[in-house]
Amino acid sequence: MEVMAPEATTPRHWLSVDDAPASEILELIDLAETHRKDSARFAGALGGKHAAMLFEKPSLRTRVSFEVGFSKLGAHGVYMDHGSERLGAREAVKDYALNLERWVDVIVARVFEHKTLEEMAAVASVPVVNALSDIEHPCQALADFQTIRQKLGTLEGVKVVWLGDGNNVCHSLMLGAASLGVSMTVITPKGFEPKFDIVRRALKASQHTAATIELTSDLAAVQGHHAVYTDKWISMGQGHQTGLRNEAFEDFRVTAELMESANKGIPGETLFMHCLPAKRGEEVTDEVIDAPSSVVYDQAENRMHAQNALLLRLFGVA
Repeated sequence: MEVMAPEATTPRHWLSVDDAPASEILELIDLAETHRKDSARFAGALGGKHAAMLFEKPSLRTRVSFEVGFSKLGAHGVYMDHGSERLGAREAVKDYALNLERWVDVIVARVFEHKTLEEMAAVASVPVVNALSDIEHPCQALADFQTIRQKLGTLEGVKVVWLGDGNNVCHSLMLGAASLGVSMTVITPKGFEPKFDIVRRALKASQHTAATIELTSDLAAVQGHHAVYTDKWISMGQGHQTGLRNEAFEDFRVTAELMESANKGIPGETLFMHCLPAKRGEEVTDEVIDAPSSVVYDQAENRMHAQNALLLRLFGVA
C-alpha cells in the first residue's frame, strides 16, 4: 500500500500590516477587545504550542507582552537573546529557520533588518511574526488602532497626526490607516520622511477607502486631529546621528501648546500616543505624556491583547 505524503501547506506570516485586508484587521481588533475584556475565555486555547522568540534588540513591552500572552493562551515561549550575535552571523538565516520549524509552532522575531524576517518566512513551515524590524512594527500598529477605537468608540472619520521621524512605527501606522480609512498626516523634518515604497503602498490603499494621507514639514498641519503620535528621535543604532537628529527635531517636540493646536475643531480631547520607550523632555514633555489624554499605557497593555488575537487567528482557533 502506497503511503501518500501530506500536502505541503504555506504558513500565514505577519511581517507587514498589509499582510491582511482591512476586514481581517477589524476582526483582529474585535478579537483583541474581547481578549482585553475577558482573557480568561481563551485560557489554554493554544495549549501544547511553542514559540521561538528571537530578539536582536532589547525590549520591555514586546518581550513581556508576548511571554505573558503565550502563558495566558497555554503556550510556551522560548526567549533567545541575539543582542550580541545577530541572526545569520553563526549560521545562515535559512538554516536557522529550518531548524526552528522542527521544534516550535511559531517564530516571533525582533530584528534590525527586515530582510531577516523575509528570509525566514521564505522557508519556514510555521508562521513568522514581525515583532519589530527597521521597516515595520505591525504588532504595534494593531494595538494602536485597537486603542484609538477603544478610546474614541470608532475609527470612522478619525484623523491621526504623526510628528517626528518617518520610521518603522510610522510606516505600519500609515499602511494600517490607509487600509482602515483613517486619515493620517505625517509631519517630519525635511530628510526624515517615510520610505517612498511605504508611502506609495499607503496612497494606493487609500484610493479604496475614505483615508487621506498627507506628508509635510509644516507644523501648522497639526491642527484638527483626534490623536497626536510621536516616537523617539534617536532609535537604536542611530547614536552616531545624535547631534544631527536633536537639531533637526528640536521644533517637533510635543508640548501642551502643540496638543491644544491639534485639538482645534475636534470635539473632546485629542489623544496623545507614543509606542514607548519615551525620552521625556525630548520628543514629548512630562506635562503631555502624564496628562489624562495620554493613552501610552493603554497602547502598551493592548500589545498583549492584539498579539494574542493575532496568534489565535494564525492558529485558526478563534
